[in-house]
This record gives sequence, C-alpha cells and structure tokens, in this order.
Amino acid sequence: MPIFVDDKTRYFHLNAGRSSYIFQAIEEGYVAHWYWGPRLAPEWPADRRALLVSRPFAPVTSPDYDWLSLDTVPQEYPGWGRGDYRVTAIRVRNAQGNDVTDLTYVGHDVLPGWSCPQLLPHVAGQSQTVGGPQTLAVRVQDRVTKLAVTLYYSIDDDLSVVVRWAHLENQGTERLRIEQAWSASVDLPYGRWHWLQLPGHWGRERHLEWGELLTGTHVVESIRGTSSHQAHPFLALTEGAPSETHGAVYAMHLIYSGNFMAVAHKDPYGSVRMGMGLHPAFAWTLEPGESLDTPQVVLAYAGQGLEELSQTFHTLYRTRLGVNPWRDRLRPIVLNSWEAMYFQVNHRDMVELARVAADVGIELVVVDDGWFDGRTDDRRALGDWRSHPEKFPRGIKAVVDDIHELGLQCGVWVEPEMVSRDSDLYRRHPGWCLGVPERPLSEGRHQLVLDLTNSAVIEWIIDWLTALLRDTGIDYVKWDMNRHLSEVGSRGWPAHRQAEVAHRYVLGLYQILETVTQRFPHVLFEGCSGGGGRFDPGILYYMPQIWTSDNSDAIDRLAIQYGTSLLYPPVAMTAHVSAVPNHQHRRVTPLATRGWVAFSANLGYELDLRQLTARERDAIRRQIQWYKRLRPLVQFGTFYRLANPAIDQSGAWMFVDDRCQEALVVWVNQLAEVAGPVRWLRLRGLRPDVGYRVVDVSDFGAGNDQGIWGGDRLMGQGLPWSFDQDFQAKAWHLVAIPDKEARGHE
Repeated sequence: MPIFVDDKTRYFHLNAGRSSYIFQAIEEGYVAHWYWGPRLAPEWPADRRALLVSRPFAPVTSPDYDWLSLDTVPQEYPGWGRGDYRVTAIRVRNAQGNDVTDLTYVGHDVLPGWSCPQLLPHVAGQSQTVGGPQTLAVRVQDRVTKLAVTLYYSIDDDLSVVVRWAHLENQGTERLRIEQAWSASVDLPYGRWHWLQLPGHWGRERHLEWGELLTGTHVVESIRGTSSHQAHPFLALTEGAPSETHGAVYAMHLIYSGNFMAVAHKDPYGSVRMGMGLHPAFAWTLEPGESLDTPQVVLAYAGQGLEELSQTFHTLYRTRLGVNPWRDRLRPIVLNSWEAMYFQVNHRDMVELARVAADVGIELVVVDDGWFDGRTDDRRALGDWRSHPEKFPRGIKAVVDDIHELGLQCGVWVEPEMVSRDSDLYRRHPGWCLGVPERPLSEGRHQLVLDLTNSAVIEWIIDWLTALLRDTGIDYVKWDMNRHLSEVGSRGWPAHRQAEVAHRYVLGLYQILETVTQRFPHVLFEGCSGGGGRFDPGILYYMPQIWTSDNSDAIDRLAIQYGTSLLYPPVAMTAHVSAVPNHQHRRVTPLATRGWVAFSANLGYELDLRQLTARERDAIRRQIQWYKRLRPLVQFGTFYRLANPAIDQSGAWMFVDDRCQEALVVWVNQLAEVAGPVRWLRLRGLRPDVGYRVVDVSDFGAGNDQGIWGGDRLMGQGLPWSFDQDFQAKAWHLVAIPDKEARGHE
C-alpha cells in the first residue's frame, strides 16, 4: 500500500509514483516534515533530532526540550506567533484579539480514495493501481482556541503527486477569525535553489521565468479576484537552473480560481519553506461549530527535469480532474465569429460563414459577442440575455437550427458574471453588483461585476443559462470574464464577513458551474477571461478547455503555449488560426505557420473565411484534413518541448503516441539569418531500437518522404534544417515501420 504508518512513533511514509513524502509527530505533538524526494523504501523511523539544529535567538517551546524551537523545526503546517519567524501556514485570531496559533497532533486516519473539499473543484477519477488512491488524514488542534484542523494527503501510486488541503473547524465556544489558511506548506533543506513561475499580462500570459532563490521571501500572488493574466497559482523550486531533462523539481499548483499566494522563503541558514493557499487578504469568521475547507494544492516531484514534471501534471489533469464527459473526448474544430465580424454578427452572415466553414471541414461555429439585445459595442447590454431583434429576428435558436442543418454544431459566447450600466438588468437591480458603501464603482471594459455571493444573483444566472441551453439546442458555450474585481464588498453580508467576499465570489461561481455543467453534460464549455486570465485547474475542472490568450499571433503564441504546456496538456488549450495582418499587432505570418501553431492545441479559426482566396481556403481544408487524421495524437499523446522560444531562435515540440509508434514534430523559426547555419533538432520519446519513416508535411500536403531514420539517430543527432525565412514552420510525421521493412531498408 502507498501509505505506511508507525502508530507507536507517529511516523508517516507516503509513496507516490517515483516519490516519497515523510513526516512525523514529534515531541510536544508538533508535526515535523522529514523528506520529500525520490522514492524510498519504508523503514522504521530513526531519531531525526540531528536535523533540528539549535540557533541563537530561537525560542524553545518547553524547558523539557531545550533543542526544540519552532523556528528551526521543518513543520508540516506551521502556526503563527509561537516563535517561528518564517512564513506560516495558518493564523487565527480569537475573541480576545490574540492571534497566536499553535497546532499539535491529535490523531490520524487512513481512508480509501481521494479526499475532496466541499464546494471546491478537486482531483478525482480512477486509478490503475491495485487498491486505488488513498488518503491520510492527520488531525491537529490548537488546545486554547479549540480550532481543529485536519490535514489531508491524497496519493495515487500511479503519479508522483501528493494532493493536500486542510479542513478547519471551530470546536470551541467563541468566534474565531481565520486570517490566513494555506492548503499546504513544506520545508526543504539547504541547496542551490532556483524559483520557477509563470507571470505575464494580457496578450502575454504564462511566460516561463526563473531565477536564483536568495535569502528572504519570493512571492507569487494575485489579489485581482481571479488567478489572473499577471500571475499563475504555481510555484516550483529546482535544484540548480531548470532544465527539461535533468535536475530535481518540487512544484505546487493550486486548484483554485481566485486570490492566492505562493511563497518560497529562504532563511539565513539556507533552509527553504514553500507554501501555497488563499491570499492573506482573505479572512473568514468561524462561529462555534462552523468549518472551512481550503482548496486542494497539487505537490508534484520530478527527478528528471521539467519534462517529467509536465507529463505528471498532464496525466493528472487529463485523467483525474473533473468528471465532465468532454474531458475524455476528442474536441471539435471551431470557427469563432469574433475577429471575422466583431459586434456585427447577424443571422444571415453567420449562416453564410457556417456554409463556407462546412465546406472546408470545420465542425462547430460560434456566435461570439454581439448576439443579444442592445449589444452594438462593449458599453451596453451585458445582462440582457435575449436575442437581438434586428440581428436575429427569429431568435438565436433559428441560427442554431440553420447551422445544424449544414451538419455543424453551434455555440455562443456569454459573460454571465458581468453587467453593463446601460442595461435593463442594471436598471432593475443596481444592488446586484459588488461594491463598497460610499465608494464609486470602478469599471473595466465598461462593465461592473455581479455579486456572486448573492443567492438571488446565482439563481438568476442559473435560470437564464438553463433556459438558453434548454431552448436553443446550443452545443458549446464560450464563458468569458473581461475584468478583474475591485470594490470587493457585498450588501448581503455583515461588516465582520466582508473580508470573505472575494472567496465567496469564487464559491458562487463554482456553484453556478457545477449546476449548469451537470444539467447539460453534452455541452462543451470553454473558459475565457480576456484570453488566458483565468486559465487554472479550478476552471479546467468544469470546462475541459480554455482559450489560451486573446493574442492569436502565431509567433507570440510560441512562448504563451510553451509556458502553458508546463502544467496543462495541449487538449486543455485552444488556439486559432487568425487573419493577417494580425489584429493584435499587425504582424504578417505564413498561413502554414499559423496552422501548425494552432494545430498543436485544440485547432480553431478566428477569421472571415468568406474573404479568403480559393487557394487559401484549400490550404485550410488541408490543415483540417491533417488535424482530423492526427487529432488523437495531438490531443491525447505525450507532449515534449524541444526548443524554448524565449531562449532559442525558434520554438519546437512534438507529440508521441503511447506505444511510440507515431509522432508529430513541429519546429517554428522566429527571425531568419543571412547564410544561417544548419540546425539540428534532437527528438525525444521515441524507441531507440525502432526505425521511423520520416515524412515532411510542412505544407499540409501529401508530404515529402525523407526515408527511414532510426529512433536512436533522431534522438541523438536529430532532424536538420536551415531556416531561410522569418516565421517559417517545419513539420514531420513519423511512423514506426515493421521489422521486415526495416531489415529490407538495411
């Protein structure tokens, strides 16, 4: 079994995939972390007090244990105010105003299956391991305030991850105020640590960034009400500079869509504490008998670099995150109306566009923003979710029906969390917005934020979405959110609960998504927030794919999709071929290059097909034919990053099927050099003892057969090419050949 417990010594040894995670309840009941790293055989615990080095000015908790200082103990869930001067996981203020928080061991249980927090997205799903996943629940308590905390550790021996979260319960008789509650904390020993994170902004999301961890606290955070474009709820530490193929990586990723904080604190002695959870701008009141669950955080260990880490996360999220039936299905090829028509969508043009889309092989057409009553620009009508009478005189159902008649599926864009001042909804219910008394409301994209902590608002959103999906036959929903939260307050909550509103907003969003996606499991939901502003595992739980960025330029997308792929499989990302000059910054790139970049996720199109030449339409038809042929490989194969566009002159990646019989390699140049060198692209993930027929399919045509290459040669020497144009793309399709054919070739 993956969880081993020595009840006598209160020693806990968790084995998950290639990793082990070990801790123990020591003297005074403090839960000390001993190890996280490569898998170890279970053993009887030795005396580990040698790891606890006494330091000057480090207060001890008891004269009976003059070696025991919380400032040096590597704790599992450190509390505030008892002499640990590092960052802490939990801080609770009692009725007297005191915030000392001191948690000690009470007991434990070993439970079957995954353990899931209430009202929050979570890892679930089936395991291939005999006996399935297991959960260790360790109970600790503050003996003064009577705050009881259960620390949950869920593991599946298929994967090198520990999924952690905490359940907080007020078992006392007085009100408690939770001022900090992380989902996990873990201490790592002295080392040459580097931090790794995914910062960005609108149009430049999730760019890989790293640096040496210096003494002090490195923080990744969002207080925007969402996971945000600017930050991502992820932090990793690597031993030395990060590498795709070597070096240990210790990562945390929060399954949550709101304000968060992740820290790596290096003390003056070189020890490091990582922690992640709800942002401490949050506070939560627990009356006697009340409880609070923190979001799950995934702790992932990889011993052989970022590639191993990515494939661990990809497998976890493709197979264990959410129960939506679309998670395991091939995704359709989409045409979105936004960059084709913007707000000028109408019934006639949508059907004309869909007719051309059907001709080139597209499978689903989306009516984007502008389809509802009064919506002529972004200043009005959000909240009035009824068909625009001039644009769609027979209603949105009629255009859905006409597109269905063409053999295509049909979807619509919605932004349920927002409202325009110039709307019937706002005029009827001005008090339905987030806001703070006596403060003016800020606008973003000329819109306000609905109060998702208000049960009436939640019920209204669920009702109109239910009616829309029930009455129209819509197959797909693009769910957008085009601003962050400000003036985060609610008329529905008393003063001492106003600090809960940001978290309650996220819980309200999850309630809506849970209800609607359960009612309409056949509908494919795609997440969006001004592009990739809420691309996180919490949204992915309900919506199995997310619009990666509003920036559709193929060259910019190299770095965006590269960073996103660190954690998310290509099947979670959507990418569209858009028009040139690009609508974001006017760059002109070849159609083949735009095709291969979008091809490497869920393929879609964001342009007016009616304006293209016959030759361009034929090129798109070939792109789609190849994508349909290789879609299982791209969406569910194993993904490898081969060249980092932020460092190299190009971006490159490949997909390999689970039997190493088929692969697709894509290599995209940025700027060409005069008389540039021949470059070699070393592949990975193939079988070295197998021959592969290599076909150049760069033009999406029949392909240029380049002969049979050994897997060892492809991985050792690589594929050569000399790029002579800016923004040029090369692609190769590899298929393993039978032994008989290989011998004949030899």
